[in-house]
Amino acid sequence: MKNLIIASTSTLHGGAYLEYLLPQLKQHFKDCKTLLFIPYARPGGISHDDYTQKVVSAFAKIGIAVNGIHTFENPKTAIQIAQGIFVGGGNTFLLVSQLYQLDVMTTLAEVIKNGTPYLGTSAGSNITGLTMQTTNDMPILYPPSFQTLGLVPFNLNPHYLDADLQSKHMGETRETRIREFHAFNSAPVLGLREGSWLDVKGEEIILKGDLSARLFRQNQETVEMEAGSDLSSLK
Repeated sequence: MKNLIIASTSTLHGGAYLEYLLPQLKQHFKDCKTLLFIPYARPGGISHDDYTQKVVSAFAKIGIAVNGIHTFENPKTAIQIAQGIFVGGGNTFLLVSQLYQLDVMTTLAEVIKNGTPYLGTSAGSNITGLTMQTTNDMPILYPPSFQTLGLVPFNLNPHYLDADLQSKHMGETRETRIREFHAFNSAPVLGLREGSWLDVKGEEIILKGDLSARLFRQNQETVEMEAGSDLSSLK
């Protein structure tokens, strides 16, 4: 049975890394003594080692050890034997490119579908959707495919921002970008605001956190999904 936390962000303003999620993560990974961390998205271009150490420090607070996938000789085997998996944020194009280059995208999807508990934040959340096409990230690399894990039946837009009517910024809003996506693609898109996450248990998908999320469907009006909403039937 699938068991995922799909979070918009790893860090809330003024808080420590993963701090706001630690109570949920302690329960989510309760059967895990160790966690496999996938640092391929490399936010700000930091090294795999430095990124992994940041995660080590956070999970030490709830008594879980962390190993970076880059320290294993065979990344596919590392995924297959992992007690739990965390894919962090950064650049989704880089993350997806690396997962395809190492031929582990399918393996990752399989172990999660079979019940290995998973946490994704930002880019790690983007890849749980049908494709990565609704990421906010700059295309610094060209991945072999935009298709991702397909663990939920829609796309994600983490860090969703509402338009600021007082802003003098003349560029496109997140809503505009998602409507551009829907000019050519039919997959629903869920805009996850900071501090919100999805709790996936089997085929049940529940919106958690204090804020609503914004649901976009092709040729339909947007809908505000309140915290606690069941998104299981969304297709």
